[in-house]
Amino acid sequence: MTVPPTGETRSDDLREADLIHDWNRPANAPRPRSIELDDETLRDGLQSPSIIDPPIEAKLEILHLMERLGIQACDIGLPGSGARAFADCLRLGQEISRAKLKIRPNGAVRTLKADVDPLIELSMQLGYPVEAAMFIGSSPIRFYAEGWTLDKVRQLTEEAVGYAVANGIPVMYVTEDTTRTDPTTVRELYQTAIRAGAYRICVADTVGHATPAGVDALIRHVRAVVAETGVDVKVDWHGHSDRGLAIPNSLAAIEAGVDRVHATALGIGERCGNTPMDQLLVNLRLERLIETDLTPLHDYCEAVSRATGVAIPINYPAMGRDAFRTSTGVHAAAIIKARDRGARWLADRVYSGVPAEMVGREQEIEIGFMSGLSNIQHWLRQRGVIPTKALEQEILALAKERRSVLSEEEILSVVRAHNPE
Repeated sequence: MTVPPTGETRSDDLREADLIHDWNRPANAPRPRSIELDDETLRDGLQSPSIIDPPIEAKLEILHLMERLGIQACDIGLPGSGARAFADCLRLGQEISRAKLKIRPNGAVRTLKADVDPLIELSMQLGYPVEAAMFIGSSPIRFYAEGWTLDKVRQLTEEAVGYAVANGIPVMYVTEDTTRTDPTTVRELYQTAIRAGAYRICVADTVGHATPAGVDALIRHVRAVVAETGVDVKVDWHGHSDRGLAIPNSLAAIEAGVDRVHATALGIGERCGNTPMDQLLVNLRLERLIETDLTPLHDYCEAVSRATGVAIPINYPAMGRDAFRTSTGVHAAAIIKARDRGARWLADRVYSGVPAEMVGREQEIEIGFMSGLSNIQHWLRQRGVIPTKALEQEILALAKERRSVLSEEEILSVVRAHNPE
């Protein structure tokens, strides 16, 4: 059970609004419409040079966890990049069909007919169309580095999008480095893709350049560009973490009106990675933009960590070892007092901005050099040990001597010394 929405009462007749003033939700502020998610873990997430390409069995496990988390779409890979990539894309697509999953696949392709052909072949073998995530660089700096002109990129766009659509492939047209692209080029490329048949477009912060203010300005411009066409085209947002702004940028994109946001588990990906899907889900749930059951979130992150070789930092939001763990006396005392009131939701909130229970976890109280007697009393009671003053003081003295949290065995050795039977 999670903290109730504002206005909902508990058995103690308290409301969340009685105890937490939420500056995040100004009075009468309109709420954004519902948002869809596209999981890039198994494609863009694997572009980090430090990552292991998971075996297909691990990818299938991750796919099913995406489904359990209510994620609407996933990038299953780049089918034109080699035989193994194509085989994995095929197996993932087959599993979606076999297990009757709701999640819909897309595959990355460059804006070239030669890249579209493997996706057409993949769709034919699967018996249903796989969305093309068709990308091309759009910024002046990329044009200069590649020796491209706007006319050249416009031509490639028109040909590749038109070719895919003519072969029954739905196209999401992605402009790389959109956040460093001038307004005229943005308009020309998106409107070219839309005229050629793209049903959705994706704005990409490929090098993590944007700030929330920049995202807002860009998305509003893009929505005006789409409106000029008179075509009902969906808009996606794809962000990166180079400046550490992926989550606030994604939330800004949602506020500005995008329809779908891309992200990866644990934020894995090239350089500093992508928008972290797990953190995005937590924020969307807290902002009440989704009602998804997030208790599988820890399994999802652990599965991706094992499969890719990426460790979860101990202080990682919501999923790290220390996310809901404290040894500080004042903090522990507040959590314990909240529990003693018989209000688990209160204990989950008094020293945490994310309810542990919401993500399938719980508050943990340890004993260390910053602990007080309340830590020790709680720890002992949780394990069925009746505290005595002498036992409490000996454990406290040992904790104050150490430079790290006491292990369970260290504490139990003191308990056994006081109760040798």
